[in-house]
Amino acid sequence: MPKWREKYEQMTQFSEDPFVIRQGRIRRGKINTSYRLGWTEDSFIMDRGGRETVGRTFDSSKSYFLMIGIIVFVGLLFARSAWLQVVKGEYYYKMAEGNRIRVERLEARRGIIYDRHHIPLVRNQANFLLYVIPADLPRDAAERSKMIGRISDILAPLSLRGDGGDKPDRVLGSKEVASSIDQALASIKANSLEALSPVFIADNIPYEKALLLGLESNSWPGVILSNKVRREYNLIASSMSHLLGYTGKINQKELDASGDSYLQIDYVGKSGLEKYYEKNLRGTNGKKQIEVDALGKEKKIISSESGQDGSDLVLSIDLDLQKKIEEVARATIEKAKLKKAAVIAIDPRNGEVLAMVNLPGYDDNLFARGIRYDDYQKLLKDPDNPLFNRVVSGEFPSGSTIKPVMAAAALEEGIVTPDTKFLSNGGLRIGQWFFPDWKSGGHGMTDVRKALAESVNTFFYIVGGGYQNTTGLGVERIVKYDRLFGLGVTSGIDLPGEATGFLPSIEWKKEVKKESWYVGDTYHLSIGQGDLTATPLQIANFTAAMANGGTIYQPRLVKSIVSPSTGLEDPTQVKIIRQGMVKDSTIQVVREGMRQTVVAGSARSLQTVPVSVAGKTGTAQWSSKKAPHAWFTGFAPYDNPTIAITILVEEGKEGSTVAVPIAKEVLSWYFTPHNALKVATSTATSTAAKN
Repeated sequence: MPKWREKYEQMTQFSEDPFVIRQGRIRRGKINTSYRLGWTEDSFIMDRGGRETVGRTFDSSKSYFLMIGIIVFVGLLFARSAWLQVVKGEYYYKMAEGNRIRVERLEARRGIIYDRHHIPLVRNQANFLLYVIPADLPRDAAERSKMIGRISDILAPLSLRGDGGDKPDRVLGSKEVASSIDQALASIKANSLEALSPVFIADNIPYEKALLLGLESNSWPGVILSNKVRREYNLIASSMSHLLGYTGKINQKELDASGDSYLQIDYVGKSGLEKYYEKNLRGTNGKKQIEVDALGKEKKIISSESGQDGSDLVLSIDLDLQKKIEEVARATIEKAKLKKAAVIAIDPRNGEVLAMVNLPGYDDNLFARGIRYDDYQKLLKDPDNPLFNRVVSGEFPSGSTIKPVMAAAALEEGIVTPDTKFLSNGGLRIGQWFFPDWKSGGHGMTDVRKALAESVNTFFYIVGGGYQNTTGLGVERIVKYDRLFGLGVTSGIDLPGEATGFLPSIEWKKEVKKESWYVGDTYHLSIGQGDLTATPLQIANFTAAMANGGTIYQPRLVKSIVSPSTGLEDPTQVKIIRQGMVKDSTIQVVREGMRQTVVAGSARSLQTVPVSVAGKTGTAQWSSKKAPHAWFTGFAPYDNPTIAITILVEEGKEGSTVAVPIAKEVLSWYFTPHNALKVATSTATSTAAKN
């Protein structure tokens, strides 16, 4: 081949000039010169249907990577769409709707608490509360700061108190209030669901400040002034505080435990009946769906659903009796230069609590308004412990008030008969130990009735721990009957914080005290001394059982619950804990002994009461340095009891000298003619409820 021809072919093969004609097969984007030149029509191929198609001019291996890229892209698109619409769909829906449509609560009215004669013991008062919705607050930092500054100027000086008064009070100036608001909002993300929940700023706002805040907040986005409810308690009988309890702003622990039932701005029952019946008193909140404007203010109501007000409670408490017991008990202990006492009165026919007095008491309105630190510390540090509910939570040695149970156990187990007598000549001697009677020289020949009337220790030493030829009950059987009559266990009263008391055992002493059980321990247990403890409520409850013939009812404070929709009273159920623990004849002998206590024994001053009274005094030693506690427990009238009353005066020495006089004055007042109609009406109502 000539050289010019060879050179020409090389030039035409590799030249990049688009006007130079090259020939060859297309391979990997380049022309293979081995492909022949042809006419333009050769690039068209006839398909099977006779149609002309353009021949493939690119490599199929590249389409594989293109398809993978498309699939990955579409997959990511679907995954992101699923994440936004399925996984986070509800979240973003709420966020979007929350900017325009809100669900607002219609707060239910909290139920009122009445005494048995429908005298109100508490009422609802207006309480102005300020809170903010973080999502609605201005996004512009300067505008937001200006608004918070104005709120702070109005609120200042602002007194901050810790939950329950557990932190020192702080009076904040305007700048400190603003800083406090900023701190409360700092942890909340603007685009979170949390930003739609209210954040508490201040409550108990004075009327003048609330009026100013109400006017200006109309132009403040996300700022809400609300009129919440604060409880105000009847101070006619200050001893009602332990019973009624109080409400307060919900704390974080209570909020976490409530689920979605409460908000940070809510108030809940903190103690007493307010806490125990929180669900009944609170009611069910309604709700309304509203459309809001750019400021987060209500524009129009889309729909609403009414709630239900809280139920009213009608207590079994007789307010007049409560006041009388408090008045008499306070005067008696002040005269004796004492400060602490507990009194409970029960209707033995059904377990209704007629009165419950704890001295000293406290003002529950202090807590309802938000107690100051100094006031709270004063209550906490008071050696007389005014916050303590002695009736329900106090565990004290029972002293001789336990002897009716001991007598019933001894009769039931055949240790003695109603006619069995033992000689009391001042006490019993076991080896080097002497166990005395309270009366020097003893009480002479004593049967079970006289033993109860004169509280003869020797008799109960013998029936409890045994002596000479008499085998006593022993610790196991003593504890058995104590439990049957309600000691060592809770009664189920409708109040929080009930204590169980304590019944010792041989095993307990070995494990805790690392000592053996001796007969002296049984002797002490038999007269209510040693390690045995009981609450005044427990003593009153088994006294009521002695009064009614042997039935222990579950004590209750709420007599009926009033329906908020119909206004009708629904009586609470009378519950029997236990009955038939001992034979009727056994109960009758014990009753006769308790009656003899008043006729010829340690409570003879009660003979002046207009009706016949039966009872038992007690003196409980508990300290080698302080005076014994004084007890009295009894019931009246003897033949048809309508009231059982138990009185404890801490460090009162003798039950006959300080507790019995309280019972005498209270029962004399209760059964005077001016109360006769009321008592008769109460009797008829209770009988009807029982039937």
